[in-house]
Amino acid sequence: MAQKIDYNIASSEEVEIALGRQIEALRLAKNINQTKLAKSAGVSRRTITRLENGGGVSLDTFIRIMRALGVADNLASLLPNPSVRPIERVRMKGRQRQRARTPSKSSANKKASEWAWVQENSEK
Repeated sequence: MAQKIDYNIASSEEVEIALGRQIEALRLAKNINQTKLAKSAGVSRRTITRLENGGGVSLDTFIRIMRALGVADNLASLLPNPSVRPIERVRMKGRQRQRARTPSKSSANKKASEWAWVQENSEK
């Protein structure tokens, strides 16, 4: 049974282990041995073993293995679509953001003054 992990708090090593286990389970479900997968992906069998055991592999290798397993379409779900932000789209009048920007001091001060921690007076 697949172990659920919280990707928000898991370490990089824990995420690598979880992804490796998922790759291995998918490979086994498709009845593909490591040697055949390695040949299809253009990597060594040792690389497949390392990935399945939670060892680090390059992004290129990960993509090759996903393609060889026939699940490369799932890569699109790794990151959210940045263009689907209706409020941002209205504010920018349909234009797309070209670069990131450091907030100005006035907007930072405004955000800081919007709320504050309320400190209760405790009587002893």
